[in-house]
Amino acid sequence: MLKMKWLSLLLTASCVSLAGAQDNGVRLPDIGSSAATALSPDEMKAYGASMLHEMRLYNYVLDDPLVNDYLNGLGYRLVSVSDRPDLEFTFFVVRDNGINAFAAPGGYIGVNVGLIIAMNTEDELAAVIAHEIAHVTQQHLLRAFEDSRKSTLPIALAMLGALVATAGRTDDAGQAALMSGISLIQQRAINFTRYDEIEADRVGIQSLARAGYDPLAMADTFATMQRVMRVNGIDVPEFLRTHPVDVNRIADAKARAVNLDRSYQPVSTRAPVARRLPQAEGDSGISLDLSIPTPRLGGATAAAEPAAPTDSSYFELMRERSRILNADSANAMLRYYTDELKRGPESGTTAIRYGHALSLTLARQPKAAVEEFAVLTKEFPGSSVFELGMAEAEDQAGMKDAAFKRYERLSKDFPGNRAIALAYTEALLARSDEKSAQVALDLIRPLLTRYPEDPDLQRSFARANELAGDTVRAAEAYAEWAFLNGRAEDALNQLKTLSSKQDLTYYQRARVDARITAMTPIVLDIRKRERRESEPESTDGFSAAARCPDQNCARMSLSRNKSRLQ
Repeated sequence: MLKMKWLSLLLTASCVSLAGAQDNGVRLPDIGSSAATALSPDEMKAYGASMLHEMRLYNYVLDDPLVNDYLNGLGYRLVSVSDRPDLEFTFFVVRDNGINAFAAPGGYIGVNVGLIIAMNTEDELAAVIAHEIAHVTQQHLLRAFEDSRKSTLPIALAMLGALVATAGRTDDAGQAALMSGISLIQQRAINFTRYDEIEADRVGIQSLARAGYDPLAMADTFATMQRVMRVNGIDVPEFLRTHPVDVNRIADAKARAVNLDRSYQPVSTRAPVARRLPQAEGDSGISLDLSIPTPRLGGATAAAEPAAPTDSSYFELMRERSRILNADSANAMLRYYTDELKRGPESGTTAIRYGHALSLTLARQPKAAVEEFAVLTKEFPGSSVFELGMAEAEDQAGMKDAAFKRYERLSKDFPGNRAIALAYTEALLARSDEKSAQVALDLIRPLLTRYPEDPDLQRSFARANELAGDTVRAAEAYAEWAFLNGRAEDALNQLKTLSSKQDLTYYQRARVDARITAMTPIVLDIRKRERRESEPESTDGFSAAARCPDQNCARMSLSRNKSRLQ
């Protein structure tokens, strides 16, 4: 009876493996085919986009334009010197305090807030992102998909044959054969992962050096994570769970970095980004330099002139911004920064002061925030980050005239800056008049061509059109906003309702019908998946309750794209 039970389980596992391979219309690649044929680029892009939309549905994505533009700028700096600079990537921030990052099909790379907070320098953050980029450029995800399909089924069939052959025996030979087969499958997966990790390290270190970052940062990052692990006891960072690290791997990363440092001249001879404050995308005019001469492992310094101990890098500003926007309590963050400032002048870095000012704004103490930002803007004139923080604090404090003058000046000085345009638009739309809505449309419309998948831009565009009297454009934009937030069926229903109107022009109807055609197969696929998950036990062994343990996932979608502090 025991052997029959094992036989039944094995047959079930084999069938599930085959069913999963054919699920969603995915065709198994032929034996000997390259990994690139496992999934088409369009399929990978669609998968990655669907994952991002689904994460937004459950409020797992931190959609902040300042942090997003910084992360994408850093990411594309590495992509531009990689083996595949032609690939399209999407970098996004995940609302999770775990120290982790991951790569998904289609070039989607997620970076946890916890990872950003844990990194000491931008070089270390760049090392993790370079590692994830290498997973994509080296086709590790596709190779893993193809390898699992090629190896798991033959091993399972061999185990099945062994069980049948030993069916009449009274010893444990059949069970031993089964466990040997399972161990072989697991070992193949481990070996495959180890090979991928080593290759991603090697390629990532090369990209770091080419982009002008410290190639030793890869080993530094591993050491930083291990320190966090020792401090937290048994709490192993998620990155180390999914990217296993041992002493040999750290030593190998250091050796590769040292060899590159001796033999390779980086493309850029400028100081690494971690030691200087680059302008945000769309910035022009005076550059804000908050560099600190941090010693590198080779003994050289990144800045020639000495700097005060209160200086910070742009990375550190974005690190504090991410920490605040992902926090559960604005008052708790305010207490944190207040305590940091009380520790002494050495703790009063520019990044900590910025975090304190920003936490005052989010804690609804705008007058105190204005005072803090006034000092920062005077000390660092021309900084779009500090000027924008000042404008938002002034707006909240009721200093409307001063806030709008500052927004207008920022829009002229930094044309195309997404963070400034969105903040200015929100202030304009709060007036709820047609004239302000037209100004908002002039700000947003050019950005939509560059960032068509930004849900905040779509929502602001919808509201601006609504106030300006263009109800059709407003309805289209609201549908796009719902779609990008993981509510594809809601978006499709909105578009169908709009399409039923008789007064649409030819061009309006063509736009709406085109989006209906594009969304329909996506919605049908979601319905199919939801039907499977509504069954008492899904094919992957997890019930619907296990996927949503708090039983409030539907309600969570209502708070999508809201800061936890709101």
